[in-house]
Amino acid sequence: MGKDFWASSTLNEKINQLVDEVTAESEKITGIRGPKDSESQNYESLLKDYAAVRGRPLFYPYVGTGLGKGPYVELKDGSVKLDFINGIGVHIFGHSHPTFLKSAVKGGLSDIIMQGHLQMNEEYLEIVQKVLSLAKGSRLKHGWICPSGSMANENALKMARQKNSPARKILAIKDAFAGRTTMMAELTDNPNYKVGLPTYDEVLRVPFFDKNDPNSSEKALNILKEHIANNPGDISCFCFEPMLGEGGYKVAPKEFFIPLFEECKKHGIAIWADEVQTFLRTGEPFAFQTIGFSEYVDICTIAKTAQCGMTLYTEEYNPQPGLIAGTFASSSGALASGIAIMNEMEEGNYFGSGGKVEQIHNDFIQLLKELCEGSCKGYLEDPDGLGLMVAVTPFSGDKAKILELLKRMFEKGFIAFGCGKSPFRLRFLVPAIVTKDDLKVACKVIEECILEMKD
Repeated sequence: MGKDFWASSTLNEKINQLVDEVTAESEKITGIRGPKDSESQNYESLLKDYAAVRGRPLFYPYVGTGLGKGPYVELKDGSVKLDFINGIGVHIFGHSHPTFLKSAVKGGLSDIIMQGHLQMNEEYLEIVQKVLSLAKGSRLKHGWICPSGSMANENALKMARQKNSPARKILAIKDAFAGRTTMMAELTDNPNYKVGLPTYDEVLRVPFFDKNDPNSSEKALNILKEHIANNPGDISCFCFEPMLGEGGYKVAPKEFFIPLFEECKKHGIAIWADEVQTFLRTGEPFAFQTIGFSEYVDICTIAKTAQCGMTLYTEEYNPQPGLIAGTFASSSGALASGIAIMNEMEEGNYFGSGGKVEQIHNDFIQLLKELCEGSCKGYLEDPDGLGLMVAVTPFSGDKAKILELLKRMFEKGFIAFGCGKSPFRLRFLVPAIVTKDDLKVACKVIEECILEMKD
């Protein structure tokens, strides 16, 4: 009976009417615009309120109205920004997309706002099945939902340690980022993110691929072998991002990874792909498919674009009852939206050779190269990335200058972010809904700001 109710034309017509009203209002957003003078005083007061409750000011003076249109978002000061960071990768289709608004509204009308591991509705099953169906070529068989990428990673580590007990140590990549919990801060290779936290001496670092060093792969393999030799039977897993995210948007070929995986397999070390940021963004559903090592993965973590966290695992790493649980899985609206996003990506020609992700990537990289070789030559270099994850290096990677650049770009209506160290880089999480004209707008703002700062 309930199923018939949710499929009823009357209910869906009402949901469509609500979303149509929002869409009609969003249509008034046509591109970048500056703030309204009449809102400036109220907005400054609002920003002070945010600083007071948080104990520090916002990185950007960004408070949204709840309205946007594709890659554009409206702020409470009346301005409209072109958004190429998308909540650090969460809003892959930008703002106010009607398809996903409808899913969110419908999911939000169900009897429970938050679904969990004791009580769940059909969305829980449907989203896990959907993700597993996208993991073609892998051995991943099961999935466990949680509220965030950090918790997905915590669950992955628990699974690896339980299966390979008493091994406790972790092979991880230099400059990696894994999350904000205490243990994930330990995996994260950034001392600024763990000031005052204890050190557990459980993480063994392996350098990521360096495209400028022809011996990079050999060096990484030798270091990994040395770690294994020095810690016999005490390494539970190898945690890595297929494309280094916070560490600088660095890309590695299949030939870099395979020898590392083979060595781990010899010693029963779990292969754990952290795809919290890469899921759906690299040209295939998973970066392990894009790069080409699907069959090696024992555990994989996703979040962000999925609208929930999730740990995927093979039968061998299926944990004993009680190891992973938690009250929350995700909200009903978020689960319904995640399903709709994956369906749209799969059915809307976003994946594969010639797909929309590849087209957006190629167009953006080409425009950035034109800046690097033209008006911004000597001040902008090395556009690189994978799929919708793109980075470029301004001012030879000078962090202070790039932070100033980010603020100037924001003032001119374009939102990006930084990543990496030595060099620090300008990074973009490009929404899948952008047009080539949107990319040109982004590059125009980048060019204007760099030329203003170059002297």
